[in-house]
Amino acid sequence: MPLTITVLGTASPHPGPDRPCSGYLLCGGGAEVWVDAGPGTFAALQRHTDPARLTAIWISHLHADHSADLLAAAYAFAFGGMTPPAPVPVYAPRDCARRLAGFFGRPDVGFLKGVLDFRDLYDGHDVRHWNLRLTARAVAHDTEAYGLRAECQGSVLAYSGDSGPCPALGELATRADLFLCEAGIDVPHDGEQVHLTPEDAGRVARAAHVRELLVTHAGPTLSRETATARAAGVAGRPTYAAVEGHIHTV
Repeated sequence: MPLTITVLGTASPHPGPDRPCSGYLLCGGGAEVWVDAGPGTFAALQRHTDPARLTAIWISHLHADHSADLLAAAYAFAFGGMTPPAPVPVYAPRDCARRLAGFFGRPDVGFLKGVLDFRDLYDGHDVRHWNLRLTARAVAHDTEAYGLRAECQGSVLAYSGDSGPCPALGELATRADLFLCEAGIDVPHDGEQVHLTPEDAGRVARAAHVRELLVTHAGPTLSRETATARAAGVAGRPTYAAVEGHIHTV
């Protein structure tokens, strides 16, 4: 089974008509992993798979535009007739379970243990599901956040999550076949930078010698077309825009 990534959503910082926030379906080696659960992505996910079949859920950070649809999944799994055969592992930054419980007004998530199995991410976290290996690296954001390197039978996908420029991004992306990278801001901010400009994305892709760059999560002052063109001007390799519904073979 080839490694594929299906774009469920790319919007930032809120969903738009027919454009959910960040979310992707990663498939390979017998595994199906929902990567980031931005608002609207659970509905989009159902166009491509039965959510009860998910092998795992992987959340880069707990900002709502990357994680809020965990609530929709919890309702579907616990009350909506989509109960998975075993609790679905949820790899996420610490405190994810407590936040989800808060939506239900519960002091803990014990009532969800039958459907979701929360496991804290950390820098260097490494897990294998069938023939799909997932490795997390801590990246530079204004909250605990991780990028992802997914490897399956010789194919490599790297995903930035939300991040400013940092060495970990280049390490994640090194010689990746496909680098899925955010371009969240139009111009660099003064002080700590917690998102990438399109040019930043292109520079990381070029330095890491990736085969292809897929630009996503363009901020509200950027169109995806403009962000992709600007990144391509720096990357020096094939560069594309992430578009909802598109499936990319890595």
